[in-house]
Amino acid sequence: MTGFVFNTSASVVCEPGAVQRLHELTLETIGERVFLVSDKGLVNAGLVAPVVEQLEAVGVHVTVFDDVVADPPESVVLQGVKRARAAKVDGVIGLGGGSSLDVAKLVALLVGGGERLSDIYGVGMAKGKRLPLILIPTTAGTGSEVTPISIITTGEAEKKGVVAPQLLPDVAVLDADLTLGLPPHVTAATGIDAMVHAIEAYTSTSANNNPISRMLAKEALRLLGANIEKAVNTPHDKEARSNMLLGSMLAGQAFANSPVAAVHALAYPVGGIFHVAHGVSNALVLPHVMRFNLPACATAYAELAPLVFPELSQVPEDRRGGMFADRLAELAKVLGIETTLREVGIEEQDVAKLASEAMKQTRLLVNNPREVDESSAIQIYQQAL
Repeated sequence: MTGFVFNTSASVVCEPGAVQRLHELTLETIGERVFLVSDKGLVNAGLVAPVVEQLEAVGVHVTVFDDVVADPPESVVLQGVKRARAAKVDGVIGLGGGSSLDVAKLVALLVGGGERLSDIYGVGMAKGKRLPLILIPTTAGTGSEVTPISIITTGEAEKKGVVAPQLLPDVAVLDADLTLGLPPHVTAATGIDAMVHAIEAYTSTSANNNPISRMLAKEALRLLGANIEKAVNTPHDKEARSNMLLGSMLAGQAFANSPVAAVHALAYPVGGIFHVAHGVSNALVLPHVMRFNLPACATAYAELAPLVFPELSQVPEDRRGGMFADRLAELAKVLGIETTLREVGIEEQDVAKLASEAMKQTRLLVNNPREVDESSAIQIYQQAL
């Protein structure tokens, strides 16, 4: 066995209703001046006000920053940093989907360490300390609450990542009650996103692909595969929601240490240029990247397939990987997710631009089991049309 490093959040609280104890965790972890990062959708859904009221009832002063949008641009992060500094906060709470959690992580890091955002893109570029940080996901998808990664949109379409161990929070709170109101399409897309994290972590060629990540990826896929349709079709099934949230977190822990690859690299331009939700972008290219990767990782796909689709255990191993990709495409369709690029407004003339942008994701492409060059990316996008 080769050496590896495995890092995750210092503490994970996983329990329906756990957010009711947030005031205790806040006083223990942060202090009395909190910067709460969320989005207007959650404010309008009534999820933010009870949190603020709970904190203020024990004397915590809360500054709410609800300007986060999907695929957050640099300007949102910088505005958050400005507001947090002006409020002289002791720490940060992120409440929401992956975008809110990613912004919360960067605000905590930039305010705590005094660095500039433009200087810390990449792997291990951030050197400063962050403010105390609590992350509370309201979707079961990104696993951002246990990853040392924040993804930001730069310029018009390109996405860049900040990867630094300081981005791991002090506490991650997994409360399935917060996910009960998720619409079916969001539940489906974020669930597929979590599956992609597990699949890519398991097959990553990163030098840090390790036994712990692979174990977590397999358990994540088992939980997600067994519960995603139930969570979509019976949205108030608390057990299914809890299993999806746990599966998402396990997948996050897996890919935080054994990084994702070409599915994400090709999905990022789809989201950045055409403003397609991240989970949908991943779902659109997933089966096509898997088929491209088959010559390099058919055995790994054969190992994973029965975890999501138990009946595939009866299929010969040499056919199982291809059937896994096919069944995932079918699952997306059953769940109501778009399955072709044309369905989200992408045409043949857009493929070259997408491929060119995907080639900029060198941090991810290097982890893919099979080398993806620009011509390969064009071929994959064309198959996804």
